[in-house]
Amino acid sequence: MNLAEWLVRTARRQPDTPALLSGENLVATYAEFALHAAQIGALLRKRHQVQPGDRVAIFMKNSPAYLELLYGIWFCGAVAVPINAKLHVREAAYIIEDSQSRAVFVSGAGELPGLLPSDCALHDLETEPAFEPGDEALSEPVGRHADDLAWLFYTSGTTGKPKGVMLTNANLHAMTYAYFVDVDDVLPEDAAVYAAPLSHGAGLYNFMHVLRGSRHVIPASGGFDAGELCALAPRLGNVTMFAAPTMISRLLGAARQSGYAGEGLRTIVYGGGPMYLADIEAATAQFGARFVQIYGQGECPMTLTALPRGDIMGRQHPRWRERLASVGTAQSCVRIRIVAPDGKDQPTGEIGEIIASGSPVMKGYWNNPDATAQSIRDGWLWTGDMGSLDEDGYLTLRDRSKDVIISGGTNIYPREVEEALLTHPAVAEVSVIGRPSAEWGEEVVAVVVPAGPEAPAASGLDAHCRTQIASFKRPKAYIFQTELPKNNYGKVLKTELRIRFQTSDSSDT
Repeated sequence: MNLAEWLVRTARRQPDTPALLSGENLVATYAEFALHAAQIGALLRKRHQVQPGDRVAIFMKNSPAYLELLYGIWFCGAVAVPINAKLHVREAAYIIEDSQSRAVFVSGAGELPGLLPSDCALHDLETEPAFEPGDEALSEPVGRHADDLAWLFYTSGTTGKPKGVMLTNANLHAMTYAYFVDVDDVLPEDAAVYAAPLSHGAGLYNFMHVLRGSRHVIPASGGFDAGELCALAPRLGNVTMFAAPTMISRLLGAARQSGYAGEGLRTIVYGGGPMYLADIEAATAQFGARFVQIYGQGECPMTLTALPRGDIMGRQHPRWRERLASVGTAQSCVRIRIVAPDGKDQPTGEIGEIIASGSPVMKGYWNNPDATAQSIRDGWLWTGDMGSLDEDGYLTLRDRSKDVIISGGTNIYPREVEEALLTHPAVAEVSVIGRPSAEWGEEVVAVVVPAGPEAPAASGLDAHCRTQIASFKRPKAYIFQTELPKNNYGKVLKTELRIRFQTSDSSDT
């Protein structure tokens, strides 16, 4: 079934309901939202000769028009290729060419026209409207099958060229249904605020709110501004949003300064990076029972595990702290296993690679059968993440397999060391990496962003670690930096840190 059918059904059921907002200002009702999408689909067919199954890219910042474009692409049976607006224009051009997109929507062309393939049409919303007014009667979307592609999701490409994850209609249906079962209910009076890029996780969560006829809100800033959200949420009411842990940390800082305690917020779904135990405890102390955690990947979008708000707030279970540090249990439509390199299941509590199977798992990588065969084996997605399952099925993430430090023949998981250091009041951010060592093979190095203007003494951090973790896991060196390098999605670039600090004469303290 075509995803655009969900929008059409809601538009016919409640045409005058507010649908798209810029801040507090109404941009379109559901009737207008659906009609604009249908007209965009017609423009793609008539002007750009887009056929069902063709790819159409969007390289734009968040805006109400972004959602209309997504549904317009689906209306004509095409495949959406959303591209993070923070990417360099050459990175975007690579994705457009690799996906063989027939057209790309932008808002300000810049250098892109000179980089596009000759058979890719450019449609610039700064110089022409997204659609041409036409028939005011709402047409039906082009029919699509469950296994047809709907979204080509490009990975962040931190270790090479990004790969196109092929997500089908069935994948996105399963993700949507699992949200209602495992993550959170959605109410018609909700306001989904898109402060994170619509090209990725935040955009994937639009479907639930279209189905329920909720409001879709683009902040006036077009992105994430902690102060703006603290002011906007009470005025909108029933705000739900997806946020990376770094965004929650910034929201918490702004709230502490202003005294904001979460008024108007209903649910913050967090994921997309490590949420450290100290950080979620601080966030719940400030905002209360407003958090749900999900763990997913582009290859199994938003749908591996979930940690519901009851587990996040509960303190009755004897292992509540371990559960809070976990990413929850498998969502209803997937199976999770922890395996050794040979694919055999690890015992309960033992660390191994996380593999998953189920209806949300991608069809494969676009035009990359070798990478597909490496990632999907016997129907199981090998995530590249390391973790362990407890006896109750709660999954605790350790690290990406490539980030594990092997020192003296023993595996050391950076996240465990990072968790310990983040409980020190002088540490704002930290990333732990392995560095070559003639004696140990690798040694543990902590790259620390101080919480104040002065860097803490390395001896004090070392003494703190002694009270938190085993001695052999302690960093052998502390390197102080004003910030950590991050990609466009807020993930720390450990590969860059390993290159920068691979020798002992590189700014050790």
